[in-house]
Order: sequence, then structure tokens, then C-alpha cells
Amino acid sequence: MPFSRLFATALAGLLICAAPHTLHADAYRAKPKLVVVLVIDQFRGDYLDRFHDDFKTANGFNLFLKRGAYFTDCYYDYANTMTAPGHSTIGTGAYTNGHGISLNEWWDLKRSTTHPVTSVEDERYAIVGDPTSKEPGASPRNELASTLGDEVVLATQGKSKLFGISLKDRAAILTSGHASNGAFWLDHASGKFITSTYWGPNLPAWAQAFNNSDRADQAIREAGASPGHFYEEVGKSPASVSYLLDFAKSLVSAEQMGRHDVTDVLTISISSTDILGHMVGPDAPEQRAMIDAIDVDLDNFFTWLDKHVDGGMGNVWVAITGDHGIAPIPANAAKLGIPAATFDSKKLTAELNTRLNQRFSPGQTTNYIFPSELPYLQLDPRSFEQAKVSETDAESAVADMLPDALEATLPPAPTGVSQTRLAPRPFLRRVYTKQQMAAGQLPNTDEGQLILHSYSPNGGWYVMLTFGMYQLAGSHGTNHFSPYSYDRHVPLAFFGSAFTPGIYHGRVAPVDMAATFASLLHINQPSASVGHVLTEAIRPETQSAEPTHGRPAAK
Repeated sequence: MPFSRLFATALAGLLICAAPHTLHADAYRAKPKLVVVLVIDQFRGDYLDRFHDDFKTANGFNLFLKRGAYFTDCYYDYANTMTAPGHSTIGTGAYTNGHGISLNEWWDLKRSTTHPVTSVEDERYAIVGDPTSKEPGASPRNELASTLGDEVVLATQGKSKLFGISLKDRAAILTSGHASNGAFWLDHASGKFITSTYWGPNLPAWAQAFNNSDRADQAIREAGASPGHFYEEVGKSPASVSYLLDFAKSLVSAEQMGRHDVTDVLTISISSTDILGHMVGPDAPEQRAMIDAIDVDLDNFFTWLDKHVDGGMGNVWVAITGDHGIAPIPANAAKLGIPAATFDSKKLTAELNTRLNQRFSPGQTTNYIFPSELPYLQLDPRSFEQAKVSETDAESAVADMLPDALEATLPPAPTGVSQTRLAPRPFLRRVYTKQQMAAGQLPNTDEGQLILHSYSPNGGWYVMLTFGMYQLAGSHGTNHFSPYSYDRHVPLAFFGSAFTPGIYHGRVAPVDMAATFASLLHINQPSASVGHVLTEAIRPETQSAEPTHGRPAAK
């Protein structure tokens, strides 16, 4: 039966039945055959409604908007809104204080004194798939919690297959987890899909065949890119989306995903919206065109999946969400009266180093602050220890100095009464030390809860900063890293036989996805899960009349 007729028939059945029921589902009997966790990087929570009229396909975003359970008000309950912690939160159903991933990279002097260690970097393993790759070895070693996929594999005693794919290593690895059969991501230069020896000494034959084909060259031509810069140039174009999903098709076919006697799990993260979005912002026509292209590519992928999973899409459950939102381009927001502004984080670090030298090592030029990703400033404990300063005193000193240090990096503030609207001026709202976060000594406020959920022992000594709303480091493009709603708001929607289609306006969180799927699959929630089961969107279950022992019932 064609895909469109299949869903029309299913939907008609839902409308006719006054009290719809679904047969008892669980991972042990392949009900469903396949679970797909789909993440779109930097996918703001308002996009699906904002661009709703653009979506002309039946099985792209409309799969969720018209035939799925769509939650309009999904917000992360932490403040470190970035790619690595976001994907780890989606996979584990926990926040940073549960899974440990605080940033995309951090300083760990026990592992490297020359560079920050990425969230998935693992020097114990080597890259597989491209002998010319300069990417570091990788594994899920830093993720301190199990994922939904891990729990499915554990529950089925290794019978389930679990894979993760993305253009980004952290997105492929952290969403899928420790027990995956494979995680694949791009070599930035060549565009070949690579993995590490954590998963085996060689690429699977099907992945090697994909790399050996002309598919990467085709994507380069479609994007008008130059060879050797695949991630940066192809990644910001829609050509990278179809490239990733074609790789997903190869994986599903070769690994027989959705054709086993237990439930399989596939995590897919589309990075293209993030690569482009940092440059152009959420309001640019280029980003809208990217989202429209994703709609078409998802329609193609799900239509294809319907023909390659036992029982078609009727035996597939899908969740879609984002790893974080994004702020508008500050200059554009400022024109509308929003106090959006930018500051120079390198100047801020230099100013802090100057003031710390004046206090702890007069006449010297010691570097006390590492180059760091906001919202954290990471301190070099070696410098403070040499000056006989403890971690508590070091973090407190930096916290005390920060407001004046930021002000010192800005142009002089205007004086007198202005006859025109003044340009917004960056300011530091609050600073939290690692010691405060570790001890839970935070304000009993909503923001205090967000900061508590952002704690990690990773990163050595540090302080965590919050600036004014819509205020960012850098002078070009835009960013995300704040506790504000525009960075925490993402979509959350489900498609599948277990869900009652509709639009749901209750406040939910991305951690609820893992909890909900785990409940429906009758497995343990991930080890650090804090999510809620979204019972309002779940159709009532009934036990099947006869056990099917993992095989489809006779028709």
C-alpha cells in the first residue's frame, strides 16, 4: 500500500474509534521494529510553527504536525545550551549534572596540557575510515550515564542493533551511547564518514562502499564547494542533509534495521542548520530555505523507510527535537529595541589575566585563564597553585573581578542626557563558581535550578557566567550558550502507533523523550534519567490476545 494511503487509513481508524487502543508494545517482541531519534541541530522551538505554511510534503515535518503528537512548549532545564550537552541530554534523559557533558570541549590537564579535550575525544582509540583524517580518536567515555539505546541493547541482551550518525562526532556518539554497534561522522576535510577503533578496526563494508562511491563529490558539486572543506562548505548547504540521509539509508539496508525480532534504535542528528545558523541567524532567508529543504529530504527518507522496515512506518516510532535554540543576530534585534549587544571574550580574558597578575603575581604576565567556551571561564590551576591560591579563593577572585573587567573592555559609557536611543551595552548578570555549583549553594530560583543542572566535575576550576539577554561574544553571526528561553526552546514531537496525534501545549522537556520511549518499550529508563513519561500523548495499551513470540501475527 502506498505510504500516503497507509497513513490515511490509519488516521481514519483513529477518527472512527471512540476509544482507540494499541496492542501491547515492547522492545522484546519488536513492537515497534525500529525507533528513530531525530535531532536537528540549532532547531528553535518556533520554527515548525513559523514556517508551517512552507511544508508541502506529507511525510516530512507534517508527519509530526498532522499525524504526530506535537509539543509546542519544550524547554531545556539547564543553562549550558550547547551541542554536546544537548545531544547527551536527549540520549540519556538527564542534564549535565547527571551525564557529565558540560561543553563541546574543556581543559583536562591529566589528559592534555596543550589543548582542550573534546566531549568525545579519546586518545586510546584511532580514527577508522580515512587514513588522511586529522580528527582525534573518539568514544563515549566522558558520558557518565546510559542512553535510551543503551538500555534497549541491555534489555534485549545485545540482540537489538543501535547506531548513531551525524556530521558531528559528538552528535553521533553522545545520542546513541556506549553500547552502539557503530557511530559515524564526517572527516571535516574529505567528507568521508569515519568512526574509531572503539567500534572496530575497520569500517563496515557498506560504509566503505559509500565512501568509495562518488556521493561526496556529488554533494560538493551540489553545494558549489571546493574540495578539502567539506564540513564547512557543504555542511552549510542543503546538500549535506541529503548526503547524511543517503548514508542512513545505506546503514538501514545493510544492517537490516527494523527487520529483527527485537526493537532496533537509530539516532540521526542533522548538523546543517547549526553550521549555517551561526553565520546567518534564525531570521535569514537562507536558514528558512535550509529548513524547507530538510522537510523535502525527510519526506524522501521516511517514504523510503516505509519500504525497508518490516511492516513499514506502521512499525516505526520517531521522535524529533533539537539540541538547543539560538539568539537572533544581535544587531538585528537591537534595531527592534531589544537590548542585544556583543562583547569581545578575548579582551575579557586578557583583562582578567592583567587584574589577576596585579593581585597575585605583580610584575608578571602569568596566564590564569584558559581560552574557554562560554558560558564557562576555565581557570588554570597550575598558575593559581604557583601563587599559593586555593580553588575556592581563585574562583571567588575571578567572580569578583568579572563585572569591572567586562566594563573595562567596552567603549566609555555615554554621559548626560541623550536625545536618541542609546546603543545597548553588554553587562554581566551573575557569576557562579564551580564550588558553589558542586555544593548546591545556589539561589532558590528558577535560574538557580538551571545552573545546578549545568554542573560537571569536568573542566577543572571554573566559573559560569550569565550575561544580559540577547548579549553574545563575538562580532559576527550569532550564538547559543545562555539560560534564556530562546536558547532552551526546541520542538518535541512523536510519530508512531503508540501516540495520540494532536497539538499539546503543556510545558515539557527534551529529557521526557527518553523516559517516554523507555516506558512504552517496557525497559529501564537510562541510568540518570530525570524525565517524565508524557502520558497525555500515549494511546491506551491492551495486551494482545495471543503471544506472537516476536513474529507478526498471522493475517
